[in-house]
Amino acid sequence: MSSGAGLDYSVWDHIYVSDDEDAVNPYVDTPSLFRMRHRTRLERMAEFQQRGEDLENNLAECKRLFEEARGRLRELEEGRKEGEEDEDEEREAELKKVQAEARKLKKDEKTFANMLKEHQREEKKLPWNVDSISKEGFSKSIVNVQPANKQETEAEKLEKHKTFAEKHAEEIKHFGMLRRWADSQKYLSDNPHLVCEETANSLVVACIDFEADEKHAVMEQVAHQAIVMQCILDLSRTLKVDPRGCFRQFFSNIKTADQTCQDAFHHELELLKERVRSCAQIRMESAMEEVEEEEEEEEEREKRLGPGGLDPVEVYESLPEDIQRSFDEKNIQMLQQAMSKLHPEEGKYHLKRCIDSGLWVPESGEGDEEDDEEEEDEEDEDES
Repeated sequence: MSSGAGLDYSVWDHIYVSDDEDAVNPYVDTPSLFRMRHRTRLERMAEFQQRGEDLENNLAECKRLFEEARGRLRELEEGRKEGEEDEDEEREAELKKVQAEARKLKKDEKTFANMLKEHQREEKKLPWNVDSISKEGFSKSIVNVQPANKQETEAEKLEKHKTFAEKHAEEIKHFGMLRRWADSQKYLSDNPHLVCEETANSLVVACIDFEADEKHAVMEQVAHQAIVMQCILDLSRTLKVDPRGCFRQFFSNIKTADQTCQDAFHHELELLKERVRSCAQIRMESAMEEVEEEEEEEEEREKRLGPGGLDPVEVYESLPEDIQRSFDEKNIQMLQQAMSKLHPEEGKYHLKRCIDSGLWVPESGEGDEEDDEEEEDEEDEDES
C-alpha cells in the first residue's frame, strides 16, 4: 500500500500486535500463561538490544585502537628517517609489528561494522508488538490549577505600596505633570508597569503633600492624572482584564466622549480635590496640635527645672538606690548615712546635682560651707 505523494506505507501492512493472548489452554492458568509469555518476549527484546549495544561498543573500541596504532606508525616512520643505523633493525621490527596490528584492527572494524548493519536490518524486520508499537513521551502529569488568591494584609499592602513608590518615584512624578491625553497614553505605553493601584495611590499622596505646602495649582494638575489612572483601573475591573491591556481603550473613549462622560470625569476630579483639601487640612491641624503639645511639654519641663537648670526627675533616676529611698521617706539621717558610704568626690557630685535640680534645698549658709570645704580640699591637694 502506498500513497500518490510518494510516501511508502507498506510497513503498516504486516504489523504484529499480539499481546500474548492469541492462544489459551483450558488446563493452564491463563493469566499466568500470559505473564510468562510476555516476560519471555521482553527478555528476548532486551537480549537483542544488548547485542546491538555490544556491537556498537566493540566498533567504537576498534576505531580508537586503530587510531592509536596509526599514531605509533607515524612516530616510527619519522624516527626511521632521523634515527641512527644501529637502531634500524629494532625499529623495523617494531614497525612491522604495529603495521600487522593496524591491519588486524582495520579488519575487525569492518567486521563489526558489517555485523552492526546486519543487526540494524534485523531490527527493522522485527514485528511490532504491544511493547514496541509506542513509547512513553513523558512520565509526569502537570495539572494547570489556578492558585487561590491570597488575601493581602494591610501591612503587606502598605509595604508593597512603599516599595513601588520609592522605586518608581521619578516616573510617577513625570506622569503626574503630563497635561495632554496623547502624552499620557504614550508615556504609559513606554512604562506599562505604572498602570496599577500603587501609582494611583502615590498620585493621591502627592496631591495631599502639594496642598499642604499650599501649591494649589500643582495639586490640581496631579489630581487630574490621579483620576485618569483611577478611571483606567475602574475600566479594567468592569471588563475583567489586566489594566495594562485596556488603558489605550480608555484614552480612545475619553477623546471621543460626549458631554455627559466629560461631566462625569470632571465631577470625580472635583470630588478628589475636595478630599485632598480635607486631608491636607486635617494633616496641618494635626501638625499644629503636635507643635503645641511639644511646646507645652517644653514649658512644663522648664517649670520642673531646678535652680541649676537640671531636671529633678532625671537626677532622681540617676541617684543610687539608698539615696532614692531617703528622698522617698524624707529621712535626712538616712540620706547622710547613704552619702557617707560613697566616695567623697561621688558624694559631692550627687549632692551638687540634687541642689541644682531642686531635690535638695540647703539651709542658709550650708552652700557656702560646702564651697569653703571644696576650696580647702583644693588647697590641700595643691600643697601635697
